[in-house]
Amino acid sequence: MQIVAHDFEPDDFVGGHVALDFTNTVTSRDTSPCDWLDSYSRLLEWARKGGVFDAARAAKLEASADRAPREAAASLGRARKLRESLHDVFVSLLDGSETPAVALAEVEGAWKRATSRAHLAARDRSIQFQPDPETSGLDLPLDLVVFAAVDLLGEIDTDRTRVCRGNHCGWLFIDSSKGGRRVWCDMATCGNTAKSARFARAEKRRRRKA
Repeated sequence: MQIVAHDFEPDDFVGGHVALDFTNTVTSRDTSPCDWLDSYSRLLEWARKGGVFDAARAAKLEASADRAPREAAASLGRARKLRESLHDVFVSLLDGSETPAVALAEVEGAWKRATSRAHLAARDRSIQFQPDPETSGLDLPLDLVVFAAVDLLGEIDTDRTRVCRGNHCGWLFIDSSKGGRRVWCDMATCGNTAKSARFARAEKRRRRKA
């Protein structure tokens, strides 16, 4: 997998859930996968722009990472490993294949580590695990993502959650459209690209017949 620098934009958050957006930090999974998390700072950028936590928290973690670069690199490595395991687990649920035991064990391990340094808290009329930023340290982005991911895995709507059919994509997304027939992660990108490609093929066939 190629690691590339990428500045995250609003168009990169189309999964419909933070856990899916996290798996989508790799693009072109169907062709030549590119990993957009090229540094721990980039992970913080993704988390901040994706609403995982605010700019103030991101700045504190950035300062901690600057003081402990080896620990930050290790945390980034754990984030990548969790991301790939989550992707494999989600895809297995969507295509009905057997869930990889290794991937499931990785997600479980990340969840157990997160719960060991979290506490139960009342939030939004429910009881949830709440990470302690000081205890989670540089792994705070991972802890927040894995809690959200496990919640989604427990209630995932496999009829509405899909793998984008766009070329050079492979992103996961929840189809929230009224008709429930969306096959692209985003109409403005993969959808238009697919339609343009179909038009080009049709035009080429028409010219051959003329």
